[in-house]
Amino acid sequence: MTVCAGHLAVQLQDVTVRIGPHLVLDRVSASIPCHGVTALVGPNGAGKSTLIAALLGLRPYQGRMLFSSHLKNGRTRPLFGLVPQKLEFDADAPVSVLDFLCLADQRRPIWLGRGRRSVAKAHAALAFTGAENLAHKPLGALSGGELKRVLVAVALRNDPDILLLDEPAAGMDARAEEMFCELLDRFSADHSRSVVWVSHDLSAVMRHADYVIALRQRVLLEGKPREVLTPHTVTSLYGLMAIGAEPAHCADCEKREPHLHLDETP
Repeated sequence: MTVCAGHLAVQLQDVTVRIGPHLVLDRVSASIPCHGVTALVGPNGAGKSTLIAALLGLRPYQGRMLFSSHLKNGRTRPLFGLVPQKLEFDADAPVSVLDFLCLADQRRPIWLGRGRRSVAKAHAALAFTGAENLAHKPLGALSGGELKRVLVAVALRNDPDILLLDEPAAGMDARAEEMFCELLDRFSADHSRSVVWVSHDLSAVMRHADYVIALRQRVLLEGKPREVLTPHTVTSLYGLMAIGAEPAHCADCEKREPHLHLDETP
């Protein structure tokens, strides 16, 4: 497998995605650093979720994706962890948070007991996200912010090389958003993995991201937050159309976006 430069986790080279007749990603070339938080910003329909799906191997693409050779446990392809926008489940099911994490990590049915290794991994992941006090709480009783922290813990359970956060703050109240931003700061200081964060909150991106990729069907700009989130770039993304760009919004494409499940990793 071809690998990218040592300081990069992923290097995208002319990545193009079509859904039917619609061009969703147009020759996207960008770099994701090996450590810290990389924010992926752009309007609805810009191709952000499509790019996440392509990274996960759920969406065919043309072009190249090069990955770092410095992966954990001698892996030849990075292990991804995904935090989706939402999780559909039966809120009345008698499943605790600890059951949920162990269920995602062990093969035997949870009603036959939790494995010792699964329990240890679950507690470690919950502790990192500040959610260890939720271990025995019913999954259906969690607030939006609590559920997102649990989903981050699920995504971390196998120690991924790259953590993908697909608009994780959607539906959170102000306090939950503040706690999640504190978690982002922990990821920024943690040099064991890369984080790709899809967000519409540019003020939060300015405060908590280490690197930004501005996407509207193609990459308009990438770099440090203050270098990228200038009035000109923000206007190109969300206001006036970027010069030479085709309209990126495609309602039909959004309807056909793959539903990203927690267990759908390459």
